[in-house]
Amino acid sequence: MWATIGTLLLGFLVVASLLASRSTPKTYTKAEVSLHNSRNDCWIIVKDKVYDVTSYVEEHPGADAILNNAGGDSTEGFFGPQHATRVFDMVDEFYIGDLKL
Repeated sequence: MWATIGTLLLGFLVVASLLASRSTPKTYTKAEVSLHNSRNDCWIIVKDKVYDVTSYVEEHPGADAILNNAGGDSTEGFFGPQHATRVFDMVDEFYIGDLKL
């Protein structure tokens, strides 16, 4: 009986720990994002969400166009006609937090 209770308690602690690690997203100011404005350190803002797209810069089909708004708001360009709909699914993997408003 005690072994079962111990197992249940351990399971509860593991789940509680996992839930705690999913806390609110980190927030960044525009000033913080603006520091990441190069090919080797490229963050963008899209609809008040912050993305670290550094690892994608060299793969971007539009070449250096992704750098036009590096460190700033890319919302307008992101939703431009040049992007296929798959970009909307891809962007989630680069999400690092929210813009502090």
